[in-house]
Amino acid sequence: MKLSMANYLLPPIHPEGWRFIPLFAAAAAGLFYLYPPLGWLGTALTLWCIAFFRNPDRTTPVGPGLVISPADGIVQMIVPAAPPPELEMGDTPCTRVSVFMSVFNCHVNRIPADGRIVKSVYRPGKFFNASLDKASADNERQSVRLVLPDGREIAFVQIAGLVARRIRCDLVASAVVRAGERFGLIRFGSRLDVYLPEGVMPLVAVGQTAIAGETVLADLFGVGPARVGEVR
Repeated sequence: MKLSMANYLLPPIHPEGWRFIPLFAAAAAGLFYLYPPLGWLGTALTLWCIAFFRNPDRTTPVGPGLVISPADGIVQMIVPAAPPPELEMGDTPCTRVSVFMSVFNCHVNRIPADGRIVKSVYRPGKFFNASLDKASADNERQSVRLVLPDGREIAFVQIAGLVARRIRCDLVASAVVRAGERFGLIRFGSRLDVYLPEGVMPLVAVGQTAIAGETVLADLFGVGPARVGEVR
């Protein structure tokens, strides 16, 4: 992929963003008219809105068995948990990797692994802070069940957060997908959970920064132990 300075400084904008950027810009213009100092605040918020909906290209590692981060953010939790019941994957706990997105992260979400969509289910719910563990069970969410080329399955879940009020997911059952492909977004602050197959250890550590479409969360054919991290 050929990178340019223009694409680096001005990445593409997700189509969802064009519903909001003109509104922010119009509000900034109105604030300049009423009281110029507030206009500068409106300008800063408009620039934030543009950055929020940025939709840059990513270079996805290609290889059998790689599970890629579906979101930009911080690896917040790695815990045993059963997949959402609406996916009908049983109640046996498996490793759940949670990536928390702040309002400053890119919020375009990406497919974590090659495979075929079995289910994509929306569930209404509450809007607790997405950094809380109970958000996985109680918050509004979109859950996706994915069957991998070797027959194993993973789940990934978009979870609305404290100020998030809209989950967008473009996936439908039976769709064949590839790791790193865009599939939706959440506005404005949220979390992505990935449920790994039984016995698969993550290759990331709590506190690590993940990049959607690039960071390898796990290797389905790996045999190493779970990783730990140190702040240095």
